[in-house]
Amino acid sequence: MTIPIFLELVEIKAKTASVFPFLLGACYSWFNYRSVHLGLLILFFAAMFIFNMSVDILDNYNDYRHATETHEYKRKTNIIGREHLSLKLIFTLMAVMISVSAVIGFILAYVVGWPLLVMGGLCYLVGIFYSSGPRPLSSLPLGELFSGPTMGFMITLICVYINTYQVFTWDVETLAKILLISLPNTLWISNLMLANNICDLDEDEKNNRYTLVHYLGKSQSLQLFSVMNIIAILAIIASVGFKIAPWTVLLSLLTLPFIIKQIAVFLKEQNKSKTFVCAIRILAVGALSQTVSFMIYIPFI
Repeated sequence: MTIPIFLELVEIKAKTASVFPFLLGACYSWFNYRSVHLGLLILFFAAMFIFNMSVDILDNYNDYRHATETHEYKRKTNIIGREHLSLKLIFTLMAVMISVSAVIGFILAYVVGWPLLVMGGLCYLVGIFYSSGPRPLSSLPLGELFSGPTMGFMITLICVYINTYQVFTWDVETLAKILLISLPNTLWISNLMLANNICDLDEDEKNNRYTLVHYLGKSQSLQLFSVMNIIAILAIIASVGFKIAPWTVLLSLLTLPFIIKQIAVFLKEQNKSKTFVCAIRILAVGALSQTVSFMIYIPFI
């Protein structure tokens, strides 16, 4: 297996979905608590990134094994069939990566406490059953509900907890603030899956995958895509208003014209090879601008 094939197998281009919630959690911890544990953060990033890659391998593995359109999907679309990869090699690689990630997680939990086991365990369950089991989450109208909150909210929450475990309090106010700061990423990540399911509607139905788009229809799904983008922008403004983020975060609104343009392009045509990238660009540019504009203020604290 070559490096380019491996990077496509783990869908490296989509890793902004986990990196930016992580960075945002670190910024939030320093701004609101003046507390960052760099060593623990590095360990968490390694565990998170490795597990994220293994989940994408598992997704490709299960999609290949369960596909009903043998010729079209298995041989031409899925990377495992297209590149003639060994299923045994894929399974072994995936199992090793999940195990390494879990070991790092247990080490972290030993240091920061049992709440990390609960949060991490939930993330592992969602990650594994996202594409596994008789009815994977990705084939149900629940994928968007689980993907966004798990990666957008839970990664930021875990990051904040690891940085502040010595003073962290489990109350409604604390969780609400973290939810608000992570809401843009949460919605953009959910939108990434929604856009993917909109583009893949016909293929998914042929493979017995009845996603949210199947039940809502394309028109309402596109409306939902737009509404979630609007709420994401409003959440950025609200985070500054409630003083859980510095005023510099408002600079991220400079990307608004770009985001609006990408939304318009996707609403006009929903094509996996041509316009799905719009959702990726919105996530990448939106999350990057929110994080960078947050980081700009950090040296002045």
